[in-house]
Amino acid sequence: MTKSKGIRNKKSSQKKDAVSQQALEQTVQYEKKIYDLEQMLDIAKSFCQNLDFNNLLESIVYICMAQMHVLGAEIFVRNLMKDDCFILETERSRTDEIITLPVVDPISDKLLELRNAITYEELKAAVPDSPSFKVLDMYNPTLIVPLIQKNHLNGLLLLQERIAIEDDVSYTEYERAQMMTIASLASVAINNASLVETSSTDMMTKLKLKYYFFNVLSDAIDNAFLQQQKLSVLMFDIDFFKKFNDTYGHECGDFVLIGVADLIKKSLRESDVASRYGGEEFTVMLTNTGMEEAMLVAERIRAAIDEHDFVFNDQHLHVTISVGVSVFDASSNLVNSPSELVNQADQGLYMSKSNGRNKVTYFEPKK
Repeated sequence: MTKSKGIRNKKSSQKKDAVSQQALEQTVQYEKKIYDLEQMLDIAKSFCQNLDFNNLLESIVYICMAQMHVLGAEIFVRNLMKDDCFILETERSRTDEIITLPVVDPISDKLLELRNAITYEELKAAVPDSPSFKVLDMYNPTLIVPLIQKNHLNGLLLLQERIAIEDDVSYTEYERAQMMTIASLASVAINNASLVETSSTDMMTKLKLKYYFFNVLSDAIDNAFLQQQKLSVLMFDIDFFKKFNDTYGHECGDFVLIGVADLIKKSLRESDVASRYGGEEFTVMLTNTGMEEAMLVAERIRAAIDEHDFVFNDQHLHVTISVGVSVFDASSNLVNSPSELVNQADQGLYMSKSNGRNKVTYFEPKK
């Protein structure tokens, strides 16, 4: 009886230990899920607050890399204007080449059908005949995540090589579900940012529009005042622009505008903002930049355009610009509004034109 009772007690103890172990494992699982949900809330807040298209994509990439322990990620976004392809937007900041995937493709159909993340090998096995694999192969993806909104495939998120954890680089179902949650949040945020980007961008020159420039400039002036920093505005005007339209037609005028805008963009930092102010006029905001640096940037842009060979229909065109520069300085030029600072740059531009064009002139505020 004693031996039998001892066996029963041992079994009871083992059962209690098993129950305790199971309860502990469940507690750990629940705690992880709570932690993951808290992270998703933080991610959602981050995405919602970021309406700058490029910054948002960068944020999504870094979040995915951290969550899934991958060495890199790329994002294809549906072209809102033509709606015929997905553009590799994360690559555009690194190269002038535009990488695309067609919207009408077996891969798109499969991703929309699955509505779930799929490994690259699984995708290849499911739709082996897709020509898009030639493009995707270049980025060594391990997981393909569809960006779906309102039953439309708005993009593809590619997770690249995974960092091995205990020699296991596979994705669990839980991790795939996590990625789909991130993807659903990202898809909404990307769509919103794309709409803002489209509505605030001049479609021909790809520069920002005038009203957007003033909004950004207003915030930048406030920040410069609080940080006791300087802020510069450049205003450009293409000299004798009308002659290009009158001599070679409006197509030539558009060609010149696009070429000048491209040269302006290439001369700026990421923190600077360039806009098409109207017609053949452009403005640039240079953050944390004083008079000497602003004059150097303006001169660099003027010289680049002056020296550039614009070739339109085998015709070599000589294009020049006139430039005005103004600087916000809380101690010497405390302007009352963004328009006042822009008007000062415009007065500098007028002086450049009056003094022979193809010049840079600094507006000297009255003391």
